[in-house]
Amino acid sequence: MADSARVDVWLWAVRAYKTRSLATAACKAGHVQVNGDRAKPAQVVRVGDEVRVRGAYERILGVKGILLKRASAPLAAEAVDDRTPPPPPRAERPLDVLRERGAGRPTKRDRRDIERLRGH
Repeated sequence: MADSARVDVWLWAVRAYKTRSLATAACKAGHVQVNGDRAKPAQVVRVGDEVRVRGAYERILGVKGILLKRASAPLAAEAVDDRTPPPPPRAERPLDVLRERGAGRPTKRDRRDIERLRGH
């Protein structure tokens, strides 16, 4: 088993990205950090490193094992220590606004009221 791997290969192998091309593009765009520094696609990761991946939210991944090829999900899970904190609780959202049947299309004022109630 290898003792190091390219960061883009490792991210793809542990299923952080669907394709290696996406992992490489994320590195080039500056969305990946290894031990606090921006990572280029060819940067080496070793066991014990911390990899931060920014997407819809930031994921913090610890390197527990080195994978060079995409493996099954259980094997990929063994190679990653997911340290991502849980997301903050979502604000309570009111139930959907019900309109009377046959009331027709909402007016502009109705739409604004509905959006205000939903919190958009």
